Amino acid sequence: MLPVSKIVVNCSKLCFTNKLYAQAFLSSRYSSCAAPSFEFILTEKKGEKGNVGLITLNRPKALNALCDKLVSELSQAVDHFDNDDSVGALVITGSEKAFAAGADIKEMQCQTFSSNVKKGLLKDFEKIRECKKPIIAAVNGFALGGGNELAMLCDIIYAGDKAKFGQPEINIGTIPGAGGTQRIARSCGKSKAMEICLTGSPINAQEAESMGLVSKVFPADKLVEEAIKTAEKISSHSPLIVALCKESVNTAFETTLTEGLRYEKKIFYATFATEDQKEGMGAFVEKRKPSFKNN
Repeated sequence: MLPVSKIVVNCSKLCFTNKLYAQAFLSSRYSSCAAPSFEFILTEKKGEKGNVGLITLNRPKALNALCDKLVSELSQAVDHFDNDDSVGALVITGSEKAFAAGADIKEMQCQTFSSNVKKGLLKDFEKIRECKKPIIAAVNGFALGGGNELAMLCDIIYAGDKAKFGQPEINIGTIPGAGGTQRIARSCGKSKAMEICLTGSPINAQEAESMGLVSKVFPADKLVEEAIKTAEKISSHSPLIVALCKESVNTAFETTLTEGLRYEKKIFYATFATEDQKEGMGAFVEKRKPSFKNN
């Protein structure tokens, strides 16, 4: 049996060791909560009030081809801004040469049916769709295949005057898999969707605007600036009401007109249970600027 003095010394050593372990655990815990560092995207807050989350695809050697890691990082960044109360809207952009020139074909070519099912290929795309805040795609250069599908996942598409859109998957023996056949048809109608998807031929920014795929076209060097301005305008409104309005518009693409109108009316009624509705209408009557609280 150890003498009391040695027991005390050993207990002291144990306590000191446990303290070091605790400090190491807490350090690793806090470091894991820090903002993630990304390899293929850049993130920052823009706008006069810093209320716009800007995400820039940054894989220039591959024309921002959407490899798994880039899409995963993009999904994380969107989720981060979606949960940041200081941000009211997001902008996703690339370079002047390419928004995203498509999926990473080298990464995909050896995939099999079973591996796609097990892996859940393209699942991170759907996470981007779930963002409650509006997302503006600012498209310069190529937006082809997955790049075009990523743009269509966003709520508004602004294009630079030299942008090119398309779904060229038919040229490599497959079809669009992240919404290309579905969202083009809903935006532009059956005939245009068939032409784009069956020929694989790209369209320019002006044609994309005329068919309703793109909201506005700007000079390439002004594109991101204009997208941020629109995002700032959106961010000036009640985040709660903006989220409800986004959800209502999206419902129009997923249901019948009758069901959509019924849903819209329910959401309209529901806004009258919010403090921001009272503040917005009160400010209008009192001829002052509203101060929304997101409640």
